[in-house]
Amino acid sequence: MRHTTALEESRRFGVREIPALRPLGWLARGWRDLARNPAPGLLHGLAAAAFGALLLALSQQRFWLIAGAFSGFLLVAPILATGLYAVSRALQRGRVLSVGESLAVWKPRDGRLVVFGVLLAFAGTGWVLTSGSLIAGFAPHPIDGPRDFIEHVVLAEDSWLFEAWLLLGGALAAPLFASTVVAIPLLLDREVGVLAAVLTSWRAVMEDPLPLALWAGLILVLTMVGMALALVGLVVVVPWLAHASWHAYRDLVDTSGLSELP
Repeated sequence: MRHTTALEESRRFGVREIPALRPLGWLARGWRDLARNPAPGLLHGLAAAAFGALLLALSQQRFWLIAGAFSGFLLVAPILATGLYAVSRALQRGRVLSVGESLAVWKPRDGRLVVFGVLLAFAGTGWVLTSGSLIAGFAPHPIDGPRDFIEHVVLAEDSWLFEAWLLLGGALAAPLFASTVVAIPLLLDREVGVLAAVLTSWRAVMEDPLPLALWAGLILVLTMVGMALALVGLVVVVPWLAHASWHAYRDLVDTSGLSELP
């Protein structure tokens, strides 16, 4: 009964068909939001970069674990960007949120965002453990740094390890992307249950597979660039993608006629 109710609730929201290259417009609008109110975004980006640096410092000689942790960041990032969705939402309403207001977005909410965050945290932890076990257990040599990972996992001859690592990661990332691409901004913006928000997100992916495949690719590439630039690139990439994700939600989901949350 609950699943039927959630499906009916999801159908209150229309899903628009969009052009294949629309994600480029999301990036443009996301960049504009970041420029209009940079402080909250740069704080979130700095926190992401600092956390990455802390992981590196705590995991010296354990790169087999870091590989999963950094790729797992993509799984939990959507919930961590909730405050920046609120910043873009406020800009659409003609308001500029302070850093404190962007961080306080969690306080007045019910448990829906917390539930979603816990689920993503479990998924991210599961991937880190799976990735670490796979690499540590099957790599032909110890993986103590990026060079070892590239030499003995990525470029190893007659090895199935990298392909298996990518396959498992993709098998987890694809459904999580489909579940979150518009769900968290929708939870922030409207009174809707978690399952209904997830179903709406899946409907968006099924309605617009090409643009959202491009969007997933852009997220992956830009995040990798941010990490490759000694993590400093994340200071800009994280808020840029977060603001752009808000505009993805607004383009994909038709919420007209439904009351907004304050």
